[in-house]
Amino acid sequence: MASPLQTIAALPLRVLSWLGSQGTRGVAAVVFIAAAVPPLGALLRPYLTEAILGLLCISFMRVDLVALYGHLRRPALVATATAWTTIGVPLIVGLIAHATGLTVRAPGLSLALMLQSMASPMMASPALAALMGLDATLVLITLVTSTALVPFTASMFAGLFLGDMLSITPLSLGLKLLGILAASLLAATAIRWVFGAEAIQRHKTPIDGLNIIILFIFAAAIMGDVASDLLAHPLFTISLAALSFAIYFTLLAITTLLFRRIGTERALALGLMVSQRNLGLMLAATAGALPPTTWLYFAMTQFPIHLAPYMLMPIARRLTGRADASKVTAADNVA
Repeated sequence: MASPLQTIAALPLRVLSWLGSQGTRGVAAVVFIAAAVPPLGALLRPYLTEAILGLLCISFMRVDLVALYGHLRRPALVATATAWTTIGVPLIVGLIAHATGLTVRAPGLSLALMLQSMASPMMASPALAALMGLDATLVLITLVTSTALVPFTASMFAGLFLGDMLSITPLSLGLKLLGILAASLLAATAIRWVFGAEAIQRHKTPIDGLNIIILFIFAAAIMGDVASDLLAHPLFTISLAALSFAIYFTLLAITTLLFRRIGTERALALGLMVSQRNLGLMLAATAGALPPTTWLYFAMTQFPIHLAPYMLMPIARRLTGRADASKVTAADNVA
């Protein structure tokens, strides 16, 4: 029989296990809680970089190395997906913004859309893909290659489309991205070496719970001012939210169609990754020195990022054949 001390010590693990068992429902709840409690934004904003680091560390820690090597033996797919997310997407967005005159009529929104398109995929993309039972390893590899190219592609597209709209040093952005990648990879490697892959697999549910907590920190740090903006400018705020959903699902649909020949499940995984842009790193790189409209749009993008995995679960259920995909955990299918 467990002693009271043992029971208390086991409580955090039980809480994490319960939270991890919620799957995509937990991810969806994160965004509403973050928006509903504005003081958390100011409290957690200093930890934005640490949250990004933690999300990627978990992704690296849980990757299936066998599947990883398998994808590396077929580099054409990874190269094509990387080119699409780092070059194709920002090029199309930039051309549309200039052709429609958006850069003149709404410079804050145009800046937000360009930064979104120039950003690397979100660090949580592999974990969210795994939560849906999709190919998280393919997403992770493309995430790494795309992030490594961001210093070069961001510099190129900033020069082409942004002009004087943004004061950003691509080299500083690149060094920060590479530093976060290197640190998270080293930390994940150390964890795998100390505890072993079997122990990580055995504790998959509490690790899922930890992942949801880190996602909450990230969302709260970005969404601290959403409630006040909604009260002050309801129509404008709702319009930006609708636009963020439209762009998210447009990127998802186009990417899935472009890569449908590799299989719908894997194409959907890539679509999920391309739709989720790492705006947190862009905020960190610019030190938050952005127009209010840009900040608000960035906050609105958190709704589709956190809600889409839950909304797409019926599709994931059909593709993966899971009995209850709404509760799938982030370690059930990382290959």
